[in-house]
Amino acid sequence: MAQRPITPEETAYADELMRKARVALASIEGFDQAKVDRLCRAMAWATANEKTFSRIARMGVDESGLGDPDGRVSKRFKIMGILRDILRQKSVGIIEDNPAMGIVKYGKPVGVITSLIPTTNPELTPPGVGLFALKCRDVVIFSPHPRSKATTFEMTRVMRETLKREGVNPDVFQCIEKPSIPLSQYLMSISDMVQATGGRDMVRAAYSSGVPAYGVGAGNSTMVIDETANIEEAAKNTRISKTSDFGSGCSADGNLIADAVIYDALLKQLVKEGGYLVNAGEKAKLLAALWDAEGHRTPDTVAISAQRIAARAGFEIPADRKFLIVEENRIGKEHRFSSEKLCVVLAMFKYEGFEQALDMIDGIYNVGGKGHSCGIYSCNDEHIHKLALRAPVSRMMVRQPQSKANAGAFDNGMPMTSSLGCGTWGGNITSENIHLKHYMNTTWVSRPIPEDRPSEKELFGEFYGAETL
Repeated sequence: MAQRPITPEETAYADELMRKARVALASIEGFDQAKVDRLCRAMAWATANEKTFSRIARMGVDESGLGDPDGRVSKRFKIMGILRDILRQKSVGIIEDNPAMGIVKYGKPVGVITSLIPTTNPELTPPGVGLFALKCRDVVIFSPHPRSKATTFEMTRVMRETLKREGVNPDVFQCIEKPSIPLSQYLMSISDMVQATGGRDMVRAAYSSGVPAYGVGAGNSTMVIDETANIEEAAKNTRISKTSDFGSGCSADGNLIADAVIYDALLKQLVKEGGYLVNAGEKAKLLAALWDAEGHRTPDTVAISAQRIAARAGFEIPADRKFLIVEENRIGKEHRFSSEKLCVVLAMFKYEGFEQALDMIDGIYNVGGKGHSCGIYSCNDEHIHKLALRAPVSRMMVRQPQSKANAGAFDNGMPMTSSLGCGTWGGNITSENIHLKHYMNTTWVSRPIPEDRPSEKELFGEFYGAETL
């Protein structure tokens, strides 16, 4: 279906947003590091304090109909983690000095950023992006998802009021009131950079905007559980990851590949953790409920409780069950349960011998999710090493709940973020967690150093002096 053209009114509206953004950009370009850091602290407190974040997070769930209100509220830790990270880094003036190389680096703003906000994180993504941008003296125009636009607008209002209190132009942060695809596309095209967190179509639009863009890729998070794993730990962390915000995140565990030796014990422990093992008949009903005849995910089963999914599939489960477990032995695009599910449905696969586990990893990521995330529960360093060499992903979590860890946690070293680059595997320009360095330009100042020129013999090694062609 062809996209309608942008209206003259929308064009004028976007142009006015950009005019205000340019004025705001000029107003903060002279802020020093101390000023910027103070503003970041004020912004983080205003958005991450429990009262405010809880109110807006619940508003997001109510408005979109997606996610778990209790789980959504816990995401405020991400804002605190981003603040921790950026306060430990420089972004103004000299940010790095390497006398040995004669290199001094200076941080500069990238300018006006258009940030596309997903419907599953309308309260988290704006302050997350906003903190990185503010630290680098950028300004942001948020383009919300229509299904959660009021929530994004409210969070942006809180951010603007915080700037006003500090005597700063509130137009450092603006939000589109009536979002549309043509409006967002036009706004992206006149920005300096685009930051897109959300679905595949949103990311493609960002990359086709004609300006530099950071996007994310689809997930299909898969965990390997070998014979050395702590089964209780693996089951508990799986439940935490799978049920966080009703599995709406692209990092939520989607597939478990378990060694045959511990498979039954793991399955039993997952049931203890709140899993419901579907039978063959229920599996068929679940398949029909989650995907249409062409294999497209049905949106009304995304990010809802296990009971609601079961009801839509046509069966009932006990009220205390938190997620659904499907046993599967087939992998491929035609076998839907090996693809991304975006809900509290977990597929389990059994392997015999670690090489088979690696082959299954290849198969699953050929179905979908290349570049995103995988993980392993193992105390065997050789298995960890082999998976890291083989898996086509940008991040791999060892003995950690994927959806709580790969975007940064207080007990690992991953940069805190709400946007995960998936590299060329996922059609992205970076395979890193998108964090502070991606929000700034850098000027490299180079001074002369003592000559560093190895001899030709050193450089060419055994080939030096060989017969030439």
